[in-house]
Amino acid sequence: MARKDIIMMSSEELRRLSVIRKVIDKLIRQNKAAEVIGLSYRQTKRLVARVKEEGDRGIIHRSRGKPSNRKIEDKVRAKVIQFYEEKYWDFGPTFASEKLQELDGITVNDETLRLWLVGKEKRDWQRKGRKHRKWRERKQYFGEMVQMDGSHHDWLEGRGPGLVFMGYIDDATGTAFARFYDYEGIMPAMDSFKRYSKRYGLPQMVYLDKHSTY
Repeated sequence: MARKDIIMMSSEELRRLSVIRKVIDKLIRQNKAAEVIGLSYRQTKRLVARVKEEGDRGIIHRSRGKPSNRKIEDKVRAKVIQFYEEKYWDFGPTFASEKLQELDGITVNDETLRLWLVGKEKRDWQRKGRKHRKWRERKQYFGEMVQMDGSHHDWLEGRGPGLVFMGYIDDATGTAFARFYDYEGIMPAMDSFKRYSKRYGLPQMVYLDKHSTY
């Protein structure tokens, strides 16, 4: 009979724990850890907080041992992949999942979307002999490219008017900057970009969605 203080982990969880421990010991930065373990910056940040609070046990996935209650029908999966290929083919999974929710009303986890796309590419490659498409690699240096986007949401949770979150993320480092505005338009875009540039300098490239403002 196993002792209660023994923690059973998969090889992937052990690998992630090793990387998270390096973040806690300040040997690597969180954005680099996210790249190594294949999670978003936000997911990695949550893992770091859980391991700090719960110890090694915090690395274990919350759904382990429980039946999945988020199974999505195949037709929804097919629709998501269709939208991605038609409208978001040059977006990473995290950015694409945000746009699917904002513009198409479809909520899908960015990691789930990543697995769906990788699985589709693998099947296409086996069927057609097509070369597997790699994800666009991040820029190497701060300021090479910044992603800019406006997000509409009830940020005040009914306690005030709806606002637009104008956000900027440096592609290489994950450095973020954001401000709230009453609407998404030319003036908020220019004002937020001016403020970002004053703080961090002009980026070499700005990555935008297809909103008419831009």
